Amino acid sequence: MGRWEPDARGRLGQAAMELYAERGFEQTTVAEIAKRAGLTERTFFRHYADKREVLFGGSHVLEDLVVGTVRDAPEGTAPIDAVAAGLDAAATGIFSDLRDFARRRQAIITAHQDLRERELIKLASLSSALADTLRGRGVSEPAASLAAEAGTAVFKVAFERWVGDGETRDLAAVIKGSLAELRSVAAGE
Repeated sequence: MGRWEPDARGRLGQAAMELYAERGFEQTTVAEIAKRAGLTERTFFRHYADKREVLFGGSHVLEDLVVGTVRDAPEGTAPIDAVAAGLDAAATGIFSDLRDFARRRQAIITAHQDLRERELIKLASLSSALADTLRGRGVSEPAASLAAEAGTAVFKVAFERWVGDGETRDLAAVIKGSLAELRSVAAGE
């Protein structure tokens, strides 16, 4: 496969995921990823800062969609409902056809402490961006931070359930169910 073939980023990502599954994340080098994709290491670094970013490079898309949906929610929407709308937009707009990929990705992340930490950093970034957006909508503290943290926790729990064995519902349904559970807990039911 030559360098001139299209979708270098996609080919690198696919090669990386295959190698992570075959050899493990830590045992896989950037050189091996590039070689499997038929590209050079230099090309790899044009698309990814490091081999971890293959797993986390799309997190800005998630954050942008969720935050944009919260920002554009109708005036008067309760903070947690605006966040729920953002999570639903992500579930239906990004993850609808990605369960198999998400399961493979999650298995790699779960197996490595530094990747789990990176995942938590990305979730913290999402929560911070949500809180900022809610404050920009006029939501006072601590309501903005609580709604953002609760929404991020709902996403984390729902995502882990969605990629788990035996879960057949789509991510939007799992998020909706997890949000209902949170509301039930908060109501003392």
